[in-house]
Amino acid sequence: MKTQHIGVFIEQRGGILHDVGLELLGKARELAEVSKGTVSAFLLGRDISARSDDLIAQGADTVLLADSPVLEPYRLLPYTSVLAQACETYDPDILLFGATRMGVELAPRLAARLKTGLSAHCMDLRLDTEGKLLQMVPGWGGGVVATIRCPDHRPQMATVMPGVMKKLVPTERSGECIHLSVREDLHRFGPKVLEVHIEEPKEMPLEKADVVVAGGWGIGNPEGWAILEDLAALLCGAVGATRPPVDEGWVPESRMIGQSGKTVKPRLYMGIGISGMSHHVVGMDESDCIVAVNTNPNAAIFEVSDVAVVGDYREILPPLLKEIRTRLPKGRTDTCEPPQ
Repeated sequence: MKTQHIGVFIEQRGGILHDVGLELLGKARELAEVSKGTVSAFLLGRDISARSDDLIAQGADTVLLADSPVLEPYRLLPYTSVLAQACETYDPDILLFGATRMGVELAPRLAARLKTGLSAHCMDLRLDTEGKLLQMVPGWGGGVVATIRCPDHRPQMATVMPGVMKKLVPTERSGECIHLSVREDLHRFGPKVLEVHIEEPKEMPLEKADVVVAGGWGIGNPEGWAILEDLAALLCGAVGATRPPVDEGWVPESRMIGQSGKTVKPRLYMGIGISGMSHHVVGMDESDCIVAVNTNPNAAIFEVSDVAVVGDYREILPPLLKEIRTRLPKGRTDTCEPPQ
């Protein structure tokens, strides 16, 4: 097997590293061990040199650092220019991005600049016997998993959703930080950012919820979501969904769980009226406890469930809500305390 040089783009905002970059470093380290290769972290921004040691501790052999005022805040064209030059100089065989808002804009632009391919929203990454990257991507609405290779062009590029891979536990490791040159005229590339406005989420983020109550096409209509919201509120959790309810406009896209949505790992996941297509399951199958309710006894969701309930949610959930209310802490305030 050919030794692979694996690169990972590390997303940061204001010097804070996005978890997906650290997750991909863990996967890159795993692939590098298989191929006896090396891992490089591509880090761009301003006043971020101190983050190099963190990246080495979490799997990088080399940090390719571009630290310049023109790289903060993020802008597509300057980042593309710096990354393209770094790829031409350091020649990674593989280059991985998180499928975040930044990653899904930046990765395809860079792939076009480098004249190579890109697989989006991968659910797993492996190496074949020759060291080529095998990229597993759900297809046909999640009914199949396609394995994609990029045999002729380099780097082999892929994006992966946050939460799919696992971060390594930081350890004391030695590594090298290489400072990349940044052109001073990059500030002229593309539109300027005049102001950054950050809004706090109005609802509990799915990724941070200890309890997730998710609904699928089996809910039947938008009115059915009221009982899911009641259940999630009683359990101090968040409401999620599969793709069909999102496409129908029953819930916003920010609530979608799965390969094209968010990855969640709550203590309790309740799937109501969800069939269990792989496109969705990849976003929730690492939950601590999975409870599924479905009228179909052969539903695929039951294959990954700890508790399988066959029946109509309209008959099952109302008595469940009644029982939960009897167990609520007395005098519960707006500070959510889940039932015992």
